[in-house]
Amino acid sequence: MKLGFIGLGVMGGPMARNLMKHGHEMGVYSRRPESSAPIVEAGARRYATPAALAAASEGVFSMVTTSSDVEQIALGKDGYIEGARAGSVLVDMETISPAVAREVAERLAAKGLDMLDAPVSGGPAGAQQATLSIMVGGEARVFERVKPLFECLGKTIVHMGAIGAGQTTKACNQLALLVTAQGAAEALTLARRNGLDPAKVREVMLSGIAASRVLELFGKRMVERDFAAGIEARLYHKDLGIVLDLAHGGGQALPAAAVVMQQINALVGRGGGSEDLSALIRIVETLGPVDLDGKR
Repeated sequence: MKLGFIGLGVMGGPMARNLMKHGHEMGVYSRRPESSAPIVEAGARRYATPAALAAASEGVFSMVTTSSDVEQIALGKDGYIEGARAGSVLVDMETISPAVAREVAERLAAKGLDMLDAPVSGGPAGAQQATLSIMVGGEARVFERVKPLFECLGKTIVHMGAIGAGQTTKACNQLALLVTAQGAAEALTLARRNGLDPAKVREVMLSGIAASRVLELFGKRMVERDFAAGIEARLYHKDLGIVLDLAHGGGQALPAAAVVMQQINALVGRGGGSEDLSALIRIVETLGPVDLDGKR
């Protein structure tokens, strides 16, 4: 197929390459030419606007950052909507607000254009190895059409329901991930404060019921003090904001999420927004002991 890709960062770049490895022609758009240079050198064609890319593509994938980014590339001046032909599909794969996904899809549908919201889990390694988990919202007929392309990108591909269902599922995923990361940071800090080797404590935890992928991956970085970003903490901050907005709209209290948001706020506020989420442990370590009167 003739495909397009917008958003060629740590996730989008490898994903576009995996589609090319399966023989699909690739066009790309990026605001910064240097970010698309490697994939253009690998055989992709660069376009000047999302509209121009859409006009040359049967389907366009996006892996940008925020809800406003999606609105801009899809609906803005020279956006996807201005160039796409009837029957084309926009496959939106970053984490954004479910409400925005639905709004964009409605605007595209009015022009005869299809859309799927298909956020992913698995991080940069999953993007590189084509082992992502992909949670998809949209019409079943569109999902079936695009599914062979998803199979170039991931191993777990699930149609969750109508448009927005993929993003809602991703919000639930991020909630569980972030609360678990906070728990791992607290457990490893408690171990160190009591004179134990956090690496050994993590090893024991990984062999029991407390084991998780979060403890395996982020816990390892916490123990080794390796805070070089896989995915930057500021992006998890954005994701948790989506979670809390979704909960507020549905009248659901999320006390653990509220606590974790305070911790990530502190991490970002202290200049750690570009670090890995594992740097959360440094915030936990600054809390110190609290006595029964609430005094430090």
